[in-house]
Amino acid sequence: MLCRAELFQDRRDAGRILVRAIRDSSQESDLARDWQDGIVLGLPRGGVPVAYQVARALDLPLDILVVRKLGVAGMEELAMGAVASDGTVVINAAVLNEFRIPLEEVDAAAQRERAEIERREIAYRNGRPPARIEGRMVILVDDGLATGASMMAAVRSVRPFAREVMVAVPVAAESTYHELHGEVDQLVCARIATPFHSVGSFYRNFEQTTEEEVCTLLSQAGDDRQRLRAAS
Repeated sequence: MLCRAELFQDRRDAGRILVRAIRDSSQESDLARDWQDGIVLGLPRGGVPVAYQVARALDLPLDILVVRKLGVAGMEELAMGAVASDGTVVINAAVLNEFRIPLEEVDAAAQRERAEIERREIAYRNGRPPARIEGRMVILVDDGLATGASMMAAVRSVRPFAREVMVAVPVAAESTYHELHGEVDQLVCARIATPFHSVGSFYRNFEQTTEEEVCTLLSQAGDDRQRLRAAS
């Protein structure tokens, strides 16, 4: 059982703790230099409040990368894979083997989720075009990694275009952390946990992030940067 001192208060608290971990990791690398042209991409919905804190602290633009988990029928919280906004699909082979799920079922689920991804892109961006990621350092942020399927889809979606890819999360299952490590230039995690039951078990307050909150944080992040530029 986790003691209260090990729990994040909420996603914003987790974001502030994650910022410290990112800064600590940068002392041993050239990442601080690369931040100048970096961008933070939060995975909606729960990753956006965390990503907002990272973008604000590092003075970087904030955008989103919409990824949808492909849940096992009847156990929707268990990911058999994930699909990103550009159509990148990642499968969880262990889950497919354990539950004898055919690939056709994954493909059908991914096709259904693409419509929801498109709806969310429109709702969250409010007419703003996606930010440019070509040749930039991309920091992908979520509120935690359980199976890691959604983050893996996000990584493989941006990998062909970004100069460098960092994944930054407050907490991750130890096995997922090691699986993802070889896929990115840097993986920053404030807490690596085993055993790992759920992301929400590491938060005192893990209420669902609303679409309105995502929209507000994206708009607020843009306003924050404008004020900083005007003041400098």
